[in-house]
Amino acid sequence: MLLGAENMNSVVKAMTGMISALGMMASGHEGHEELPAGKVVTSAQVTGNGKFVFETVPGFGAMPGGVNVGPTHGGVAVDKEDDIYVSTEADHGVVQFTKGGVFKRSFGPSTKALHSLEIFEEDGREVLIGAAVNARKVFKLDLDGKRLLAIPNETTGEVEGGFKGVTGVTVGPEGNFYVVCGYGSNLIHKFDKKGKLLKTAGGRGKGEGEFVTCHGIALDTRSGSPLLLICDRENRRLVHFDLELNFNGVHCEHLRRPCAVSIRGDEAVVAELEGRVTILGKNGAPVAFLGDQPDRKLWAKKPIPESNLYDGLFTAPHGVSWDGEGNIIVQDWNVTGRVTMLRRR
Repeated sequence: MLLGAENMNSVVKAMTGMISALGMMASGHEGHEELPAGKVVTSAQVTGNGKFVFETVPGFGAMPGGVNVGPTHGGVAVDKEDDIYVSTEADHGVVQFTKGGVFKRSFGPSTKALHSLEIFEEDGREVLIGAAVNARKVFKLDLDGKRLLAIPNETTGEVEGGFKGVTGVTVGPEGNFYVVCGYGSNLIHKFDKKGKLLKTAGGRGKGEGEFVTCHGIALDTRSGSPLLLICDRENRRLVHFDLELNFNGVHCEHLRRPCAVSIRGDEAVVAELEGRVTILGKNGAPVAFLGDQPDRKLWAKKPIPESNLYDGLFTAPHGVSWDGEGNIIVQDWNVTGRVTMLRRR
């Protein structure tokens, strides 16, 4: 197992305080009240610590005509060309940006309100997969936004708890879909390539194999054997399940309400709803904190005025992804919408 977390709780707690302090020292945010503020980052601010130091990219994610990109209650995905896809609750739906954050196009209302977003390769081409929380479905799309598959469908069968509150989906090495319903049943479901239900596990609780808001999910191959890494948000932890939906162990605890996770190499980056992004090592221990919001009144708040959206500080990270160069794209959940590129220094 990739864990050891149960024996590392005290270490993780200590590192959390230490790295948080180091992160604030490295970020230059002591005078955050004087930093530029608004719906698009306009200044280069440094954040991070150790070997994980990043700088915000001014102008990244600006929309035509200065319109808002959001509300950004969704996810972030990056293709092989490092184009960036951001799902929103606006009528323009999924928005595609270049690797530098320049607007390319939006996919329209049929892609509105995808609560999660991920790219995977299928039969030699890249496709998008997302959990549509309002529609109570999972959709597979091509990179032009055309719908290729919906789950549930005629092959699915009866799903315990239904698809109410579906929040995340990932794809296994065999092409099976793994879906979490964190706003509803707190169950995880396994489906085949066509959307037929194969197995269900989980349920609400604080014990092994249980969740309180299983919000996001990703495939984790860092141990050499594929596992599912799940954001158990209100239990403030990440947990591993195997591909047969057996509980494998706790990967990390004491997080600030983890929403989404993205893996690159040995590191996982986690969007935490309470104003922070954390990078975890292979063993689940934190190695860097990014954009740590010092004002707790701004944590996990949607109706935040643009005047309180400071460059380099997050309010409610909801979606996150690495790109191919080790940069990080973060989507803050707020009413105006905000996407930040953290460029590795």
